[in-house]
Amino acid sequence: MATFKEFRNNIKPNWCPGCGDFSIQAAIQRAAANVGLEPENLAVISGIGCSGRISGYINAYGLHGIHGRALPIAQGVKLANRDLTVIASGGDGDGFAIGMGHTVHAIRRNINITYVVMDNQIYGLTKGQTSPRSGEGFKTKSTPEGSVESTLSPLEIALASGATFVAQSFSSDLKQLTSLIEQGIQHEGFSLINVFSPCVTFNKVNTYDWFKENIINLDTIPDYDPANRAMAMAKLMETGSMITGLIYQNKEKKSYENLVHGFKQEPLAYQQLALSESEFDNLVAEFR
Repeated sequence: MATFKEFRNNIKPNWCPGCGDFSIQAAIQRAAANVGLEPENLAVISGIGCSGRISGYINAYGLHGIHGRALPIAQGVKLANRDLTVIASGGDGDGFAIGMGHTVHAIRRNINITYVVMDNQIYGLTKGQTSPRSGEGFKTKSTPEGSVESTLSPLEIALASGATFVAQSFSSDLKQLTSLIEQGIQHEGFSLINVFSPCVTFNKVNTYDWFKENIINLDTIPDYDPANRAMAMAKLMETGSMITGLIYQNKEKKSYENLVHGFKQEPLAYQQLALSESEFDNLVAEFR
């Protein structure tokens, strides 16, 4: 069984010192080791942005995709080789702006992958512009007088789209975050884990201290039931989505792969796809 250290490589991350993404990388590596994966069992697919670099910092299969397109690639990888554990990752701009259409459809499709979003509520790589997760009145280079747009609530959207696993954590809470990623990996279906990951360089509002003051841990709420979808939605709306922990899980719904008629248990990557001459002739004959 691989250890946490075996999911490390010799590439040093070039994130800003203090960036929350360091902890998210460590949590993914720890979770992969804790659930018994080997590096060759894991594929990490990322998009563009500071968070997109993570696929190159973990000793596993990795692909650094294009902006907003991590999820289509990750779903393709999983369908081609269902033996792989697939983790997609990206930032709030990547997943909730240009990639939002892919996010919604991946949620409702329920392919068995885990999506970890590093939510810093700003565009960091392009030097500090307002993102869909920035608050109203948020001042950046793109909104010097303050944003007039409403803040996107992705977890509410996820529940409304039929999500079967929704969780949220804070990069400083490594224990909780690691546990949620483990649960996401083990969940049969699409797992969305949004992680508050402060940008120490460009976001001077949503800081570590700000999150510590405003986050509500679901573990402290008596009688909260993550199997109750209505309760999950109500709690998100009541708290402005400032809750952490396992928000909702549906263990009954089957994953996409287990619903598609004729989808073989043997991964497509290992199947013999060559056509015999007779099979080819029969196929061509259908178009004559």
